[in-house]
Amino acid sequence: MRIVPANEARWEDIQAVFGTRGPAHRCQCQRYKLRRGEAFAKFPIEEREFRLRAQTDSEPTTGLVGYLDGEPVGWCAVEPRNAYEGLVRNNRVPWEGRDEDKADAGVWAVTCVFARAGFRRRGVSYALVRAAVDHARAGGARAVEGYPMVTKDVITEELHVGTEGAFAAAGFTEVSRPSKRRIVMRIDFEKGTAG
Repeated sequence: MRIVPANEARWEDIQAVFGTRGPAHRCQCQRYKLRRGEAFAKFPIEEREFRLRAQTDSEPTTGLVGYLDGEPVGWCAVEPRNAYEGLVRNNRVPWEGRDEDKADAGVWAVTCVFARAGFRRRGVSYALVRAAVDHARAGGARAVEGYPMVTKDVITEELHVGTEGAFAAAGFTEVSRPSKRRIVMRIDFEKGTAG
């Protein structure tokens, strides 16, 4: 599998991963990027696509694209945590039980890990999460976090945030469990250890 920063991928490849219908297509990885006062339900898909294209064309980019035998098969959103306004405003996940500076640009976040239909259960998510760790470290992060779902009793549509297993395989350890189905997992680069 080959994984590249999104600004090195063709826009058509990114859209092939998101598909033409379903939750990934509707979201365009914008749920945590909405600005104060914007409501997701009132936010047109065309505007989401426009913003994602600007974000993926930028330097530094907002994500990674995975290819399997030249075919675009996966997406991973990873960048400084404070770039996700919706995540920073959230009062529960990932903040419950933690005392942290939400605006700390040194902590990066993996907010979306998505394998294209037809390529799931082939290690795509695992490879993307591992690549996100390297990408965050190369970008100067002192830590990287993810907010995966506990896979039992989970609604498939919710798996866009990744699974506990994919993050654990990449070296993340549990920091907290702000809900029955959501885990905060992290790697601290400064300490050289996870957690």
